[in-house]
Amino acid sequence: MAMSLPSGGDEDEINSTINTTPLVDIMLVLLIIFLITIPVVIKSVPISLPVATNIVTVTKPENVVLAVDKSGNYFWNDAPVTNEELLDMLKMVAVKVPQPEVHIRGDRDVRFESIGRIMADLQRSAILKVGFITNPEQPVF
Repeated sequence: MAMSLPSGGDEDEINSTINTTPLVDIMLVLLIIFLITIPVVIKSVPISLPVATNIVTVTKPENVVLAVDKSGNYFWNDAPVTNEELLDMLKMVAVKVPQPEVHIRGDRDVRFESIGRIMADLQRSAILKVGFITNPEQPVF
């Protein structure tokens, strides 16, 4: 067997070049993995989502405004009512033709339980048109 050895005194010369072949191999493997997995992640159920629009609320005299303060007290057009009175009043309004709209104004700090009670009462009394009144979002500059 023959073996070739470098001749001369340049045995201690340092190789300062970087071998980029492993780096390119790893990058190509990662690229292929991403190309395969991205379409799987993006797939979803094909549905058409509704488009939201901001419509200015026109308050008609026959509309009912229900307000809930942060302690859970109910107000019918700014007059305080109890939960039992609220259900009775909603049942009387539900039989009117045309049925008035009910607008709900809830305090920012109110418990969801209070709004849920109103929604249950609206459902029991068969009110068809319900809306929530909020403050418009402040623009961020």
